[in-house]
Amino acid sequence: MVRLAQAGDRAAFGVLIERFQDSVLAIARRRHRDAEEARELVQEVFLHAMRKLPQLREPACFGAWLHKITVRVSINRATRRPPLLVAEPETLESRGKPTRTPLEEMVDRERRDLVRSAIESLRPMDRNALEAFYLKGKSLAEIASDWSVPLGTIKRRLHVARGRLESSLRKGSTWAEEPSSDSACTLPTTASPAKCRS
Repeated sequence: MVRLAQAGDRAAFGVLIERFQDSVLAIARRRHRDAEEARELVQEVFLHAMRKLPQLREPACFGAWLHKITVRVSINRATRRPPLLVAEPETLESRGKPTRTPLEEMVDRERRDLVRSAIESLRPMDRNALEAFYLKGKSLAEIASDWSVPLGTIKRRLHVARGRLESSLRKGSTWAEEPSSDSACTLPTTASPAKCRS
């Protein structure tokens, strides 16, 4: 089979690949822990072997010759490339993000719920204007075109809707209310942070 491959028979070389692929991969996996790196190394080894096959003097020594090529290519790869650092996607996503405490997440969730319920309590015209602009991301011109009204009307509707939303939030918000006398904490208003007695 080796002699046929040396004579240029690609099918014969394919048979050699199938026969020796597992042993080359095993060597590559021992030297490179990353499975993808090891598979790339196997391809590189067989490409190198195909180019150098005419130089092989003893066809019976093909397995040992291929082993030496695998070790040499592996060493060359290790010296050419720095080791590949692998991290889980969650680690990469969290890198650079400030860590948030459970209390901060709870406060944000409560604020989102409060805003959603305040939006739901608005008149349909105000609610639709706010949702189109802020939640759906439409431009003022797109909203005016969709609703067949002048651009100035949309600006006025948004201004009025924001005012009504703010008023609704102030009425429904417990954040601005004064705490009872037995409470140890003063809840924050929009102007001041929370303060707790020791």
